[in-house]
Amino acid sequence: MKERKILLKLFVVAVFAVFVFAASSCQKKDSGKITLKVGDNWGATHPMAAALDSVFKPQIEKASNGAISVEIYHSGTLGNEGDLWNGVRNGTIEVAIVGTPMNQEYKTMLISDWPFLYRDLSHAKQVWTSEIADEINAEFHSKFPTVYMLAWGPNSARTFTSNKKLTTVNDFKGQKFRMPGNPIHVGIAQNLGASAQVIPLGELFSALQTGVVDGQDNGMVTVLSEKFNEVQKYLYETNHIIATLEILISAPVYDKLSDEQKKIINDAAKATAAKAWDDYIASVDKDRETLRKGGVTVTACSPQDQALIIQKIKPLTDKLYADNPWAKSLTDRIKAVK
Repeated sequence: MKERKILLKLFVVAVFAVFVFAASSCQKKDSGKITLKVGDNWGATHPMAAALDSVFKPQIEKASNGAISVEIYHSGTLGNEGDLWNGVRNGTIEVAIVGTPMNQEYKTMLISDWPFLYRDLSHAKQVWTSEIADEINAEFHSKFPTVYMLAWGPNSARTFTSNKKLTTVNDFKGQKFRMPGNPIHVGIAQNLGASAQVIPLGELFSALQTGVVDGQDNGMVTVLSEKFNEVQKYLYETNHIIATLEILISAPVYDKLSDEQKKIINDAAKATAAKAWDDYIASVDKDRETLRKGGVTVTACSPQDQALIIQKIKPLTDKLYADNPWAKSLTDRIKAVK
């Protein structure tokens, strides 16, 4: 009996030792490993979200030899755009891809939603992969020291959709549109004779389905990825804004990295944005055809109608220039990019 007790004690000690050794080995193995949680607010088929999967994650993990792992959460899994911005700002999320939820704190970010700013999508890509982006990135970090902006990718060329007839400028009058919560989008809808209601993207499908609003403005890629085409009948291809999405990283995370690791992440962010721009530009014609085949009435905005829209929203653009002294020089620089 005594020998049995001694053997039992020895067995317990041996098991405990194995456990401690395994835990110690595991700790040594995992020490120094970095995990980046990446949150976005888009379906996985959106070019920006897809580029995170195909470029950002594999490039970082390969270049760091596994020292940095990347976990990507699409479709608002980590919260809506405001949540993602607050999360990366306070350090609860390492990396976030957002539009401009901070544009009232840092007005220069209104440039992301400036109406009729570019000649076309290729021009927009040239701008946001140039030194203009690098300069704003530096200014952004000065304004928000707990965040770095790494790269600018595409959101989309925004179009209007509706359940009511929407094929000319006159059709806006009296309609209700969901617009993002910034003064540019709201002002465009109002200047066109419509009313604007701010609704989070994650709640928009239901709002369209139940008639809370008649329509919304987003790119065709987003209409498809968020399945708005299932609850909308008309799309008017105004392309009134070519909006961007920015890749942000929490400064406390970034500042702890080695110079080599910072370069790995910077390179991956820029490659991700470039890939997203290329894929988005290539997708537009296909998306238009997909919508038409699905029964949505897609109407191109004629040069005459575009000129009329620009005229109608002039009160908005005049106010933007008057309220933002930086805007004239920056928009002139952007328009001059070849």
